[in-house]
Amino acid sequence: MSTDPSTSETIDSDTTGGETIEFQAEARQLLRLMIHSIYSNKDVFLRELISNASDALDKLRLAAYQDKDLGADTEDLHVELVPDAGARTLTVRDNGIGMTRDEVVDLIGTIARSGTAELLAKLREAGDDARQELIGQFGVGFYSSFMVADRVELVTRKAGAGEGVRWTSDGEGTYTIEPVADAPQGTAVTLHLKASDAEDQLHDYADRSVLRRIVKTYSDFITWPVRMPAEAPTSETGSDTEPDAEPDTEPGPETLNSMKALWARPQKDVTEEEYAEFYRHVSHDWQEPLETIRLAAEGTFEYQALLFLPKVAPMDLYMRDARRGVQLYVRRVFIMDDCEALVPEYLRFVKGVVDAADLSLNVSREILQQDRQISAIRRRLVKKVLSVLGSLRDNEPEKYATFWEQCGRALKEGLLSDADNRDTILGVSAFATTHDADAPTSLAAYKQRMREGQDAIYYMTGDSRTAIEASPHMEAFRDKGYEVLLLTDPVDEVWVDAVDGFDGTPLRSIAKGQVDLQTDEEKEEAAAKQTEFADLCTWMAEVLTEDVKEVRLSTRLTTSPAVLVGDEFDMTPTLEKMYRAMGQEPPKVKRILELNPSHPLVTGLRDARAAGKDESGTVELLHGMALLAEGGELADPSRFVGLLAERLQHAL
Repeated sequence: MSTDPSTSETIDSDTTGGETIEFQAEARQLLRLMIHSIYSNKDVFLRELISNASDALDKLRLAAYQDKDLGADTEDLHVELVPDAGARTLTVRDNGIGMTRDEVVDLIGTIARSGTAELLAKLREAGDDARQELIGQFGVGFYSSFMVADRVELVTRKAGAGEGVRWTSDGEGTYTIEPVADAPQGTAVTLHLKASDAEDQLHDYADRSVLRRIVKTYSDFITWPVRMPAEAPTSETGSDTEPDAEPDTEPGPETLNSMKALWARPQKDVTEEEYAEFYRHVSHDWQEPLETIRLAAEGTFEYQALLFLPKVAPMDLYMRDARRGVQLYVRRVFIMDDCEALVPEYLRFVKGVVDAADLSLNVSREILQQDRQISAIRRRLVKKVLSVLGSLRDNEPEKYATFWEQCGRALKEGLLSDADNRDTILGVSAFATTHDADAPTSLAAYKQRMREGQDAIYYMTGDSRTAIEASPHMEAFRDKGYEVLLLTDPVDEVWVDAVDGFDGTPLRSIAKGQVDLQTDEEKEEAAAKQTEFADLCTWMAEVLTEDVKEVRLSTRLTTSPAVLVGDEFDMTPTLEKMYRAMGQEPPKVKRILELNPSHPLVTGLRDARAAGKDESGTVELLHGMALLAEGGELADPSRFVGLLAERLQHAL
């Protein structure tokens, strides 16, 4: 017995060279979920297997082009379905790239890898409709085979390799793997089918008519032929044909799909259902796309693109190793999956296909990064996607709201990384606002509602809407009726410093710098109070010299006694927390303590100072209160508690 280090699974070896590998407990739970409760439509298992086979054929054609010495047979690449009603089996076979033993353990063993725990948790939380979309996103669609089969056998040989491998499992927690000397090139998956059950929507998948229907529904667009051998002729009673007579010609295999690339067909000839199935094929999502985008260019260089926006954000959208990019074809020849050079990272939720006419077939990711045509295509794709988002916002607000809720945070990353399209991204973005608690607003709509004399778009960043609305910084803006953008996504902390403004109007943080919302009369009163409280502010600045750079009177407070603000270019407290969470200690930033001259606590401090009393402890408490009010952390909590207890004791 040994342990495979790549999967942390127990392996038993027998004398024939075969191995029995035991799934971890989480993987067994996931298998049971998939078999009994994941899919309401069990037909989709065949779509998954055909999609895998198509990918294997794409990869072989590309590998054979790049390596002339591969020694692979590429004469008749295809997918074959072989039903056997008598044996109750269905075999899905391709003569594509195939797999080595290590690839079988790694790829077919995906179910036992690190994503299992997260997937299990999400499946338990999700309803029946949501469960289907989760499977493809975690890349374990192969295991849908166990919905319709009691046992699954996979035989595969890597193109150019001398030996194949057989993988077998009954879905009960273990699988066996053994070498096969005479395996043909490619992969064959044989399903030992369960008995059909109409009540459970379990059809007879050894029935040729059922297979025809499923392929036509889900896989008609596959660019490789999906074939089924001709049905063996049966003798009929009373026929004039002699039993031993040979037919003049043997019927050839039946091709079940049209093999027409959707992006190359006229748009009027493609149905929404066909688009939806193609989207599921390229994205591994289980829902229909939110929006379909077609684009074609002729002239100096030609290409066609078929792109999709998702209804639900991909599970890995905000993971470090997330897959991104669209599929790249050259003259219908598959070149690359997830071509990152074609879409920027902030559009990583976009899925689809780009088919270029003039690129070389022998390209690498590194070459594509520098290719002039790819750069031009990328610019066009970005502009088209942003244009479609703008159209959705203006004409289909419900669709746009769905998109923004799911993928808006990723789109805002473009405000940092794509300076050329920054204004456009700002224009199609939406932001939470004090104007409406339920509906985000565009900056254009905000500008239309700006008060007379208002010269900036006001915003505040923070951990949550609730925290921002409760902040002392909001008091004057709320009382005077100024609208404020409430920015709570982590990326908001960064992009606001990179963006000067929108359509000629600057963006201004209400938590930084001076705030000027006063009338002329209020300004005169404030000037008189500056003199009145000058000594207090100077003395408090001396007491808090280690923590603040200045103490001054505030024009942004109406009910709170004090608030901490930053200079215009200071780092915000939330951004400081983000750096610390990443293991980086930012430089200490001394902030400004603003006092509310109308608050009894502040006027009391002024009077105590004038009377010669030492209220330095109260000053420390006031600073700590301001720090806590913005969600900050006290440098010395025990001292703060001690000072507070002392003051409470004197108050009794």
